[in-house]
Amino acid sequence: SVTGLAIFIWSLRNRLFEASPAAARTIFSEGEIGRSDDPAATPGQAAAQAAHDAAPPLTEDEARQLNAELQARVEADRSSSLVTFLFLACAVVWLLVATAAGLLSSIKLHEPDLLVNQAWLTFGRMRTIHLNAVAYGWAPMAALGLAMWLLPRLLKTPLVGARYAIAGAMVWNAGLIAGLGCIAVGLSDGMEWLEIPWQVDILFVVGGALVGLPLVYTLQARTVRHLYVSVWYMGAALFWFPTLFLVGNLPAMHFGVQQAAMNWWFGHNVLGLFYTPMALACVYYFLPKIIGRPIQSYNLSLVGFWGLAFFYGQVGGHHLIGGPVPGWLITLSIVQSVMMIVPVLAFSINQHLTMKGHFRRLWDSPTLRFIVLGGMMYTLSSIQGSIEALRSVNTVAHFTHFTVAHAHLGLYGFFTLVMFGAVYFVMPRVMDWEWPYPNLISMHFWLVVVGFGIYFVGLSIGGWLQGLAMLDAARPFMDSVNVTIPWLKSRSVGGAIMALGHLVFAIHFVLMATRRGVAREGAALLNEPLKATSIPTTA
Repeated sequence: SVTGLAIFIWSLRNRLFEASPAAARTIFSEGEIGRSDDPAATPGQAAAQAAHDAAPPLTEDEARQLNAELQARVEADRSSSLVTFLFLACAVVWLLVATAAGLLSSIKLHEPDLLVNQAWLTFGRMRTIHLNAVAYGWAPMAALGLAMWLLPRLLKTPLVGARYAIAGAMVWNAGLIAGLGCIAVGLSDGMEWLEIPWQVDILFVVGGALVGLPLVYTLQARTVRHLYVSVWYMGAALFWFPTLFLVGNLPAMHFGVQQAAMNWWFGHNVLGLFYTPMALACVYYFLPKIIGRPIQSYNLSLVGFWGLAFFYGQVGGHHLIGGPVPGWLITLSIVQSVMMIVPVLAFSINQHLTMKGHFRRLWDSPTLRFIVLGGMMYTLSSIQGSIEALRSVNTVAHFTHFTVAHAHLGLYGFFTLVMFGAVYFVMPRVMDWEWPYPNLISMHFWLVVVGFGIYFVGLSIGGWLQGLAMLDAARPFMDSVNVTIPWLKSRSVGGAIMALGHLVFAIHFVLMATRRGVAREGAALLNEPLKATSIPTTA
């Protein structure tokens, strides 16, 4: 928080923030505002979106100017296409690995005798493999791949040093393979989110440093003065995560109660100070681009950013309520958790006002559905987290499946849905190719939404009943276990439906990457010159 305050003051003194409404228009070229853009849309969906567009026809001069700006954007896209594809392909692979491990772990909670003859298939190891495959596989690979694609666009310059990112991705994935292998054979540091042995973590440090170099070089080579809010979110996340990771993995540094405090300082902050800002950066770029309208209030976007920087740093302490830690630390964590309502409401109000009058586009834009629903889940998960941090609520919810449901609401309902939508927008620009089967996008959406709904509702109810049973001294402990069984089965049903959605997503991704399937013409065909009175689709 103190570091964030210092950077805030420095950025104001150097006029890197522009509070005027014009700052929200910096992601648009002249003539783009009022024109929808969804490269995942079918020709019919694109025509339906265009029917609601409010922009007047382009004049000859406007079309010529826009063509020149779009050509520069295409060059920026090409500079990052290979590295973006590499990261997203790795993300899809790790998504499938994490899904398989997670689904098996879920089933084991109500079928404990399933696959118990091999030590690496036991619940303790499979659940940990699932967590780490998500935390260091799917989530960072997807977020960093999108950052590689977004920054050249936002900074209006080609990506510099892509080869470093490619090398970094290889080292990072080698580290993750080694780390999951260590967990599978029983080698672990024994702290949640930090199970991978610190010796293997060195590979993450080297790989992460290599990945960060192109982002720093590109920022230095930028041709824009004003940094759009998405750049601030991504830049802050790429500063916060290495700091968290280094402190959390320092060997022979953390012991006893202090180790527990550090553990949840890391565990919560990697969610709130890495995954969250990366996803919000995507929302603030893709949502306005898809509907062709700048965000309603640029000032609110800045309030959301600095509120996150100031208030999130110590929220992890509420996981230690009732533990042998200083009372002031717990109270500080609860206060900061409640204060997180400020940046969350700033984002939520901004998203709603930006979408006002455009909600009908959700029917016609497959990408927008993921982005908007993901943004809504951010609101719900954050407000739920603030309430859950209160001692009266935490007394019931802590050490139950309710907390697991809440964690998935944030990392899946918010982060992963936003990543899905962003991938659907980006891949046609990366591959110069269209999604071959648009119906698979809709199938993917409804499978993950329905599956996650079953998962979250069932686990929340079961977790709350579990907490009440554990608090009742007159009831045996096994009652708190038995009461969860039906809800754990519903969790597995929901998880299986989600897994099917992930499989659909992965198959569609492979079909597009190999340019198989039905060839079609529509909104995602790129690099064609615009004509006067035409509707641009290359933005």
